[in-house]
Amino acid sequence: MQLHISPSLRHVTVLPGKGVREFIKVKVGSRRLSYRMLFYSLLFLTFLLRFVFVLSAVDTIDGESKCSTIGCLGKRLGPRILGRRPQSTVPEVIYQILEEPMSKDELKGRSDIPQTLEEFMADMKESKSDAKTFAIKLRDMVTLMEQRTRTAKIQEYLYRHVASSSIPKQLHCLALRLANEHSTNAAARLQLPSAELVPALVDNSYFHYVLASDNVLATSVVATSLVKNSLHPAKIVLHIITDRKTYYPMQAWFSLHPLSPAIIEVKALQHFDWFSKGKVPVLEAMEKDQRVRAQFRGGSSAIVANNTEKPYVIAAKLQALSPKYNSLMNHIRIHLPEMFPSLNKVVFLDDDLVVQTDLSPLWDIDMNGKVNGAVVTCRGDDKFVMSKTLKSYLNFSHPLISRNFDPNECAWAYGMNIFDLEAWRKTNISQTYHYWLEQNLKSDLSLWQLGTLPPGLIAFHGHVHVIDPFWHMLGLGYQENTSFADAESAGVIHFNGRAKPWLDIAFPKLRPLWSKYINFSDKFIKSCHIRAS
Repeated sequence: MQLHISPSLRHVTVLPGKGVREFIKVKVGSRRLSYRMLFYSLLFLTFLLRFVFVLSAVDTIDGESKCSTIGCLGKRLGPRILGRRPQSTVPEVIYQILEEPMSKDELKGRSDIPQTLEEFMADMKESKSDAKTFAIKLRDMVTLMEQRTRTAKIQEYLYRHVASSSIPKQLHCLALRLANEHSTNAAARLQLPSAELVPALVDNSYFHYVLASDNVLATSVVATSLVKNSLHPAKIVLHIITDRKTYYPMQAWFSLHPLSPAIIEVKALQHFDWFSKGKVPVLEAMEKDQRVRAQFRGGSSAIVANNTEKPYVIAAKLQALSPKYNSLMNHIRIHLPEMFPSLNKVVFLDDDLVVQTDLSPLWDIDMNGKVNGAVVTCRGDDKFVMSKTLKSYLNFSHPLISRNFDPNECAWAYGMNIFDLEAWRKTNISQTYHYWLEQNLKSDLSLWQLGTLPPGLIAFHGHVHVIDPFWHMLGLGYQENTSFADAESAGVIHFNGRAKPWLDIAFPKLRPLWSKYINFSDKFIKSCHIRAS
């Protein structure tokens, strides 16, 4: 058959074949087919062919079998062109097997479960199993791996809890030797500060810092770093608050290691008139907290034995058992206005931080009538540490919390805080703190994660002035993602978390930032075998 089209596109002639004279002549209508229309038609066809080529090429790259016919190509590309997803090539039996629930004891004592991916692949190739057997083997292997990973994670959290909750023998040795020195050496029993410097303790022209701790070595690092990096050390007054058992070792240390010209005051809680008069709300709350915690939390063995909770939940419960949450040193900051009635402003420092710059500019910050100058923890480069909002600490499933607070509001950090005591005395912050402690006890400790920060977030709500994060870098005791250079360039670094720098579990690359403020040739340090690493 032959097809002839006239140059004018007005006649089409069809010849049946060779040797046949008859033909069919078709006369096309007078309407002419323009060259422009022909051009656009060819352009469309070209685009369509390229589109089909790209889709078929992608399928080939994805590893699917090639199509050798137009019908095959249409079946595969048709759903894509029409906007529908192609059907899954995974056999349905695999989904059925993987979705079947398994009991924990189902895998006990079995030796036929592959231990590695290589072993699994070798087993599959050797047995030439069907899809069902493949799915069963895969499910068993992954489930076993999950169980082992969970067990290992929980063991890690338990060991870290034990390590962080224990007092290292070196620190225990240091406290005992200093207590003995206090009883045998008059130079270790000096009045701190000396009589002529006592008026400076209530003089608001000085820079007043407050540190509450029962750890002599940690306190000495904070004090030494504060004074050594200050441009005005003679203007520093450091008020050290400790408990009854640590008072004599602490006094002995700072009597024998003065930081002149800075003024150091060492005082035990029982020396405060406010503390010895009547009932102390924070003590009552702590006693109730301990009773309720013992009743509802159980010990570390009970927490670890829980087979249903996720590892990070178990880690949080273990951390809640840490002695620091029962330490009065951790709660006492809420009573600063009563403890220092003559002071207008103080900077409160935790004992697990290091000061790396002059802090006197903190007194020039305009607090705009706010009480607490703090670094917020909801924005920053380190998403592990600087991503905390109120919902990170408070239980917003409880109506008491959800009715009163915004879950997406920024949280802030304890550790290095500027407290305007004059503004504080005009508020009911301390009363609010104790009110919410009572509410938490009535709610079986269900309003927040245990610790002093959650009730602090509530009590200081609306009274926080945000300061530059340079003044407080957090998280050096949680993870070692922080680079040494970044930590070294911060004004104050905070080893908050379990990996305290005086413990063996401290991060080695960050510990030198803390240990460089210890004189390892000191006779007390050497005799207790306290080393740099």
